[in-house]
Amino acid sequence: MKDLTTENITENVHAINSQCQDPRTRYIFERLVSHLHDFARETRLSTDEWMTGLDFLTDVGTISTDLRREMILLSDTLGLSALIDSIDHPRTGKSTEGTVLGPFHTHDAKEVENGYAIHKDPDGTPLLVLCTVKDTEGNPLGDVQIDVWEGDSHGNYDVQYPERDGPDGRGILFSEQDGTFWFKAVKPVSYPIPMDGPVFNMLQMLGRHPNRPGHVHFLLKKDSFDPLIT
Repeated sequence: MKDLTTENITENVHAINSQCQDPRTRYIFERLVSHLHDFARETRLSTDEWMTGLDFLTDVGTISTDLRREMILLSDTLGLSALIDSIDHPRTGKSTEGTVLGPFHTHDAKEVENGYAIHKDPDGTPLLVLCTVKDTEGNPLGDVQIDVWEGDSHGNYDVQYPERDGPDGRGILFSEQDGTFWFKAVKPVSYPIPMDGPVFNMLQMLGRHPNRPGHVHFLLKKDSFDPLIT
């Protein structure tokens, strides 16, 4: 133990954490502590400012549930999710560009047959989604698991409705041997992120808008292939 100063406290934390037996975990925490301490020193962070940050993170955690993933939303809006995806799943050549999972993915979607209507939304404009999955050489890929989800015609996902009694706007399909899969949905519309949470408040403070263009999510998986979120 040292007589702690602003300059040697980082080294002291590293020494304490060095007892971790897993090399990767030990390395990650070493770099995390180093960057956090450098951030505090560089910005001359005040106690009040750091408490504001802690209160914000507490609010993000408090509002989060299995169906509302505010922490993922925070990671997305700070660009961290996209950065990690591009590091962990680099795309080159003819590979489809990856994107973030987003805060509205769930694990309760049902396996359905091709042609299934994933939405019960009576107000939506009907949309037939017909896709083909191929490898980077252009060969069709069969038996690919495709997890799909989207919002409704009002810009809301099923998890945003208090009366939700099961998945809607979601489904898990498998591609045919010619690589095709298809399903019925509704035309996606633009929508804002949830405006009743701390991440929305953060965007307002930063002068950023909360809107996203209309889109459909796809998560593709197949053994021996890198998973793709797009």
